[in-house]
Amino acid sequence: MHWRAILRLFGILLMFYSLNFVPSIIVSLYYQDGELNVFLLSMLSVIAIGLVLWLLNQNQRQELSVRDGFLVVTLFWILLGLVGALPFLFGLHLDLTDAVFESISGFTTTGATVITGLDQLPQSILYHRQQIQWLGGMGIIVLAVAIMPLLGVGGMQLYRAETSGVAKDEKLTPRIAETARSLWIIYLILTSLCGVAYYLAGMTVFDAVGHAFTTVATGGFSTHDDSLGFYNSPLIELIAIVFMLAGGVNFAVHFIVFRKKLLSPYAKDPEVRTYGLVFLFASLFVAASLYLSNAYGSVAESLRYAAFQVASVLTSTGFGTATFASWPLHIPLIMVILSFTGGCAGSTAGGVKVMRVMLLAKLGLRQLFHLAHPRAVVVVKQGERAVSEEVLYSVWGFYVLYIVTSLFLTVAMMAAGLDLESAFGAVVATINLLGPGLGEVAVNFVSVNDVVKWLGVFGMLAGRLEIFTLLILFIPAYWRH
Repeated sequence: MHWRAILRLFGILLMFYSLNFVPSIIVSLYYQDGELNVFLLSMLSVIAIGLVLWLLNQNQRQELSVRDGFLVVTLFWILLGLVGALPFLFGLHLDLTDAVFESISGFTTTGATVITGLDQLPQSILYHRQQIQWLGGMGIIVLAVAIMPLLGVGGMQLYRAETSGVAKDEKLTPRIAETARSLWIIYLILTSLCGVAYYLAGMTVFDAVGHAFTTVATGGFSTHDDSLGFYNSPLIELIAIVFMLAGGVNFAVHFIVFRKKLLSPYAKDPEVRTYGLVFLFASLFVAASLYLSNAYGSVAESLRYAAFQVASVLTSTGFGTATFASWPLHIPLIMVILSFTGGCAGSTAGGVKVMRVMLLAKLGLRQLFHLAHPRAVVVVKQGERAVSEEVLYSVWGFYVLYIVTSLFLTVAMMAAGLDLESAFGAVVATINLLGPGLGEVAVNFVSVNDVVKWLGVFGMLAGRLEIFTLLILFIPAYWRH
């Protein structure tokens, strides 16, 4: 393990990240909200830590291995959670547990919160919450990869460890830095379009920018306690649905659409088609269930609330116009299933991902076919391409680890004092990067104890890093030379 090279990299990344306090400083100056010193102190602290790490290890320029990459990604997300918590510690005077929970929830785009009274918070603190979700959406390390060649640090190992999806080793452009820049350009374009649409629909500039950050990032933090329900606007909800769904699409498909200037790649991609059909049928089913159970008075109203919450849960955004946990009958369980399904691979959404669910379903069907025809040779395909057995084993392994981790966290949270519904809801909220859960955590995590919050932090990191990147560090073989 190249420890000194890793520390040097952390120093560079921290100094790079410190620039992200500048917008919050500008917001504080503009609104005169009294938090200027908080962000200046936070920025200087991060610069100082990064500078010390870099100066002590500036001559350590070894190329990182794939094994190093897993450690760097995991530790840096933890480090980001700590430095992102500084404004919550200095400004809101939260304790360490709450500050780190809020920060990790932001960077992992989970949207679970321990803060109430958002409408009265200083604008710069609110902006900071929204911005860290936007940075976490695409991945701060992918952003760093875009400039690493200028710093003399190879980025491919970090990119592979950070990005999600079955085909994560496929590059959109010949050079990894160009790939990362292409992803971020698309991300910026979608965010800008979303912000303009929100503003034209009636939001203030501040709210439009803040909600654009967390919509495209599928994060779910809001500047209001009532989330998007604060506006009670069907138009704003429609805009949110469009851009939440866009955030849940594989950004490689967005790249092809932007490059070809055609919408047909969306229709041709089997995962995107399935993703769209899941949203459509789930929205209709939930709307029908709401209407037949008399939760809402009309079909239109039922469809309005159903479509918004299905989009929010499927993409793991977590925005709310209603509390789905309080909906009648089977509907909360349907929403839980959608949250485990998640968005597309290579998107900002959480969950198992639609591509993996599709492959798991095809594996099950292949097994049933083999029972009827033992000598048949059946190839699993994704679109027109055959999927290798190696990828299928990887998908199956991911699914097993995902479920086992979810069960472990549920048991641990029950042991920490939560009832079954609340413990399972907390796991759904964290490992699926959803935000709202069930029971005691249906709205926020304010009332749960510190042990539950730290378990939630582990769940959020496991979900954001897609299980393998985090859990591999717990395997003894990983640490053997």
